[in-house]
Amino acid sequence: MNSKLFTAALGIMLSATAISASAQKAYKEGLITVSTSMQGQNVDIKSYFRADSSATEFSAGPANIKILTDKDAKSMAILVDVPVASIKKAAIATPAEVEEQQAKLPVFAFTPGTESKVISGFNCKKVTAKDTKTGKTYDIWVTNDITLPKTGASKVYENAGGVPIQYATFQNGQAADVTVKSIVEQKVPAGTFGIPADFDKITMDDLKAMGGGN
Repeated sequence: MNSKLFTAALGIMLSATAISASAQKAYKEGLITVSTSMQGQNVDIKSYFRADSSATEFSAGPANIKILTDKDAKSMAILVDVPVASIKKAAIATPAEVEEQQAKLPVFAFTPGTESKVISGFNCKKVTAKDTKTGKTYDIWVTNDITLPKTGASKVYENAGGVPIQYATFQNGQAADVTVKSIVEQKVPAGTFGIPADFDKITMDDLKAMGGGN
């Protein structure tokens, strides 16, 4: 396993949703599927959400990974399930570790553009996001077709003018492109946001050691 995959997914989760006041459809609970590339691998990531929690799931080789966070991203756990090795671990982040990850995210100033296009069925408009920390700019595409709860999200795209559909996510200074493939309104399965009793609880440092480094 590679712990960098875990932290890359964490960056995606922390950079995810935003709200637009003029949206047409308000999703309260459901499933978001996004596509991205992590360390040269194309990965589909599923994120279950409701008003108070989110659970982000993906596979990394033989490992099934789930990242749990609350609506304010103040608490976080990373669950690692490797059936072939009989490994079930839940790494619990301390408040300081969560705050450290948040502090590494960019602070954006947004400039609306005039271009528009349809992405995954959503009517999107182009927005330029400038990182006030580094001066780097990123083209993102947001929609006003919908709203989403801000579960598990940082404030990275809160003022982008819509819900990000195609955007950049960040982890340790590295950017990755993300595209929302679908959003489905549905009841989240029972137990999605909890840690199963058969998972051993460990620290984030323990998780890094399992992955062979930072």
